[in-house]
Amino acid sequence: MERIAIFPGSFDPFTIGHESIVRRAFSLFDKIFIAIGYNTNKRGFFPLEKRVGWIKQVFENDPQVEVNYYEGLTVDFCRKVNAKYILRGLRTAADFEYERAIAQINKAMYPGLETVFLLTTPEYTPVTSTIIRDIIRQGGDATKFLPNSVDLKTFRIEDLENE
Repeated sequence: MERIAIFPGSFDPFTIGHESIVRRAFSLFDKIFIAIGYNTNKRGFFPLEKRVGWIKQVFENDPQVEVNYYEGLTVDFCRKVNAKYILRGLRTAADFEYERAIAQINKAMYPGLETVFLLTTPEYTPVTSTIIRDIIRQGGDATKFLPNSVDLKTFRIEDLENE
């Protein structure tokens, strides 16, 4: 049986911490769906299409990774792609408490589902999408916190503000 996991998140933007979690999980799973949750009531900082494209570039040479987006419950997307695992990264104890509660609810809703937690490597602990967005908003250089293939030079903050 193929071991299929989803790595859900908004990935707004996808950081080097996210990339590290996925790459470290290659030995655990046969297929990993990076699943961008889409909420029609909430506008992301970066457009969904841009996030999907950037993540596809990051893993273009990794056939076990597929990038998708979904609406609704994560457990429903798991059922749709026949995933039995959710992959999550943990940076802090606070992350664990939050993620544990979600994992337990997901397990109650879909008993065949397991959540696998990987600790971030120490150098990526402070890297969060929220902080990276703030750096970008303020005109700072966030490239050291993003995967090498993500080129923010092709993206202008002014374009976001005019949408």
